[in-house]
Amino acid sequence: MEIQIAVAKTNKYAVTESGDTLEVVERPNGGLSVVLADGQTSGRGAKAVSILVVRKVISLLAEGVRDGAAARAASDSLFTEKQGKVSSTLNIVSVDMQTRTVVVTRNNPTPYYIASGEKVDCISTPSSPIGISRNVRPSINEIPVAPGLTLVIFTDGLSHAGERAGRPMDVCTSLKSILEEQDPTPQEIADVLLDEAVHLDDNRPVDDISVMVLKVSKRRGDDVRRMAVRLPINGG
Repeated sequence: MEIQIAVAKTNKYAVTESGDTLEVVERPNGGLSVVLADGQTSGRGAKAVSILVVRKVISLLAEGVRDGAAARAASDSLFTEKQGKVSSTLNIVSVDMQTRTVVVTRNNPTPYYIASGEKVDCISTPSSPIGISRNVRPSINEIPVAPGLTLVIFTDGLSHAGERAGRPMDVCTSLKSILEEQDPTPQEIADVLLDEAVHLDDNRPVDDISVMVLKVSKRRGDDVRRMAVRLPINGG
């Protein structure tokens, strides 16, 4: 088997800086973690909050701290820094090579989706953003690594797309439609979901949008680990 991860992100319309931050860190006992935070509001202030949260989490994960404990520590740090006046959503997706599972740690009212083949499950257990109190606990789900597993997490800009025009995005239906295609790659899934959200917002996203897709497939090729990043630069 091999695991592929892809991300698609865009900013809120007319805002130069996204309030979403995503980072990838290797785990000391094998595997890796993807950390996605969405700071309250948008723009530079939200970016500062999401960076604070993500850096706290990845520093702890790199030291071998468990995901749930890292999420609670990030919440306490944000609560102390902002005196409980600023919140952030947080998702941690970890590929744990010791347990051969994907662990999803979530402090985010927005659901996420797990697909196996064309079957799609929405995971919408109650979950609160971090930073609002000292008693915030994450929702944690552990999923066995198996070929065909697809996991989709995103910030609320995706699920709220189209609401302004009275045609809100149905993420589950969109994902099912994509998966009916011939074995789409994680990047294709992320791109199509993001494109649909932007289209529903009339090409003027009302919020920052980030989509992360993890897919487990049959192994192809060599033992080399690869990562690719594309960062558009305007005005050049």
